[in-house]
Amino acid sequence: MTKIQITQVRSSIGSTVRQKRTLVALGLRKINHTVEHENQPEIKGMIEKVRHLVTITETNK
Repeated sequence: MTKIQITQVRSSIGSTVRQKRTLVALGLRKINHTVEHENQPEIKGMIEKVRHLVTITETNK
């Protein structure tokens, strides 16, 4: 299964509480922090809610 690398590139200051909680649920803590998740619909939905704060890179492993 493919994996997705998610990197936080913008600050969560000024974001809604829901967006901040989504970043925490994804495992992102601060700017330039990168996490890796399985490519699943649940994760893609979470990324869609904070797409303006993160960048996504797909990897094949």
